[in-house]
Amino acid sequence: MTDHPFAGRAALVHDWLNQTGGAEYVLEVLHSMFPSAPIYTSLYVPPRMPNAMRGWDIRTSWLNRIPQCDRLARYLLPLYPSAFRSMNLASHDLVISIKSAFCLGVRTAADGNRARHVCYCLTPTRFLWAFDQYMVREQVSGPARLAMQLLLEHLRRWELDAARGVDDFIAISTAVQKRIRDIYGRSSTIIHPPVDTEAFRPESPAPREDFYLVVSRLIPYKRIDLAVSAFNRMPDRNLVIVGDGRDAAALKAMAGSNIRFTDYLPRREVVDLMQRCRGFIFPGEEDFGITPVEAMSAGSPVVALRAGGALDTVADQQTGIFFDHSEPEALREAIETIETINWDPEVLYRQADRFSTELFRDQLRHFLSAA
Repeated sequence: MTDHPFAGRAALVHDWLNQTGGAEYVLEVLHSMFPSAPIYTSLYVPPRMPNAMRGWDIRTSWLNRIPQCDRLARYLLPLYPSAFRSMNLASHDLVISIKSAFCLGVRTAADGNRARHVCYCLTPTRFLWAFDQYMVREQVSGPARLAMQLLLEHLRRWELDAARGVDDFIAISTAVQKRIRDIYGRSSTIIHPPVDTEAFRPESPAPREDFYLVVSRLIPYKRIDLAVSAFNRMPDRNLVIVGDGRDAAALKAMAGSNIRFTDYLPRREVVDLMQRCRGFIFPGEEDFGITPVEAMSAGSPVVALRAGGALDTVADQQTGIFFDHSEPEALREAIETIETINWDPEVLYRQADRFSTELFRDQLRHFLSAA
């Protein structure tokens, strides 16, 4: 039983299945709408993915046969375009790609057959179109940087060509819609990603406790270092950081005693922390950002950088506070401001519900009906 208006043969496409995050929740929701649709992807690492996926029809590219492909995933960069081009999906009627990298390059026309390709665009490939910004945060060495620069022109041309094969673009935020227009020269419709807001809603508002919260992968562009630096300047305030990643050791080394790291936690424990924290810290620029919506659904105000998807999700002075510069002092001042406001949980809940999973389903059904 499906809950969409499309009656033909559908296929879903995802860049890779070797980590979990917001993109993977989008895939889960789409799979629930198209339960018989096969899922095409470059790599699939079952131990890193939810157990529920093990019963899905997941079809991988030839990259998945490379020994230790998961460990080498970042170094296979030049091969992803050809891996997706090798996938012929023209026998399907509808293809929905969930794209942050190369998966929009699947073939949808061959031998007189043509599928309609709807790209749910998380972002044009970040390191191709914001290379300098990406490299600064990644701290890539000189020789590696030069090698990547030599690849850039080729990969950009490839992505522009692949984008021409897309029939419809859906953008996840106003910021991404602008990138699609500026980079691909294409219009798009905004449908914000689904957020399981009900899972974070408390049965009744509870007193807030004396700690702030970050929930994030610990990788450079998330700017968790900014949060650590800000709280190092506020030893009387506590910060809990939930997550792991290649920056973990460096962040722990620079953190003061008022900052606690927990690694990844089960979802129920994350929900509990969001319902009890004094505020949620969102220090980086994201294409959308699901965790601030989850925090608002839990009744927690958000401190966010005034950029990217947060501009769509956080209502300044109503559900959170923005800071304007990626500097510890600016974040510190915003945290002090959040403590002067009496936040209304009902306002936070209503804002979060604008991004619910059910609303996502309704908007996508309407879009597909119109298309």
